[in-house]
Amino acid sequence: MDINKILTADILDIIFEGRNKEYGAYELRKTYNKRIITAIVGMLAVCMIIFLSTVLAKFVAPEKKTQILVQDVQLADVKQDEKKPEPPPPPPPKQEPPKVEITKFTPPKIVKDEEVKPEEKPPETEKLEDTKIGTINQEGEKTDVVAPPVEQSTGQVEAPKTQEEDYDKEFKTVQIEAKFPGGSSAWSKYLERNLNSNAPVDNGAPPGNYTVIVSFLVDKNGNISEVQALNDPGYGTSEEAVRVIKKGPAWTPAVQNGRNVIYRQKQSITFQVTEG
Repeated sequence: MDINKILTADILDIIFEGRNKEYGAYELRKTYNKRIITAIVGMLAVCMIIFLSTVLAKFVAPEKKTQILVQDVQLADVKQDEKKPEPPPPPPPKQEPPKVEITKFTPPKIVKDEEVKPEEKPPETEKLEDTKIGTINQEGEKTDVVAPPVEQSTGQVEAPKTQEEDYDKEFKTVQIEAKFPGGSSAWSKYLERNLNSNAPVDNGAPPGNYTVIVSFLVDKNGNISEVQALNDPGYGTSEEAVRVIKKGPAWTPAVQNGRNVIYRQKQSITFQVTEG
């Protein structure tokens, strides 16, 4: 290359001077900067399109709204139906034996005539031959069957034995149920304030109702334990319900016969997902 052209020539022209520029290396190095700029501009354009489509989708697609409903659950509502056993047939009617004629026999006593009482006179011998001898007088049939003994009430009735109740067991029905401090209204406010109502939406739940039934124990001191969801509608609803009930404060314990007892509590929580 001429010395005068070296000062103004491109570095690539100097390197490839006297070499074959048509096999590709020269062309690749010559257009490198142009290709880099084109790639960067194309990448920025694609990113901008994705960003704009995401923003527009939020304005076009309807917004999902959630609402939480808190309902107390009665044990009878969630208990599975059990087939009641058929009652046993009634016992046959008791058949009383026929009354047998009985003549009261009074042992003879040697007393004065004026001291003899009419009811203490011994029966006639002929009558004793035709009837059975007993301790009372009773009208009935004359038969050779031995007369059954006559039951006589003593007037004393034995009181039924009372069975002592086990107050350390788990109660499902009590006289006074366990309650949240402040009552049911305070319990509903606690759940509504602490539950993440957007949990099902964040997990992609479609519009609908998602009801979770949570079971937990309230011990004699009001402490909560054994918190578990009896069902799982999905989309993180059961986990969220269990989480909030576990971290709650102590309750007022249930009472049975004036004593604090362990009580099984059940709570229904419904997540409502609607389109805004």
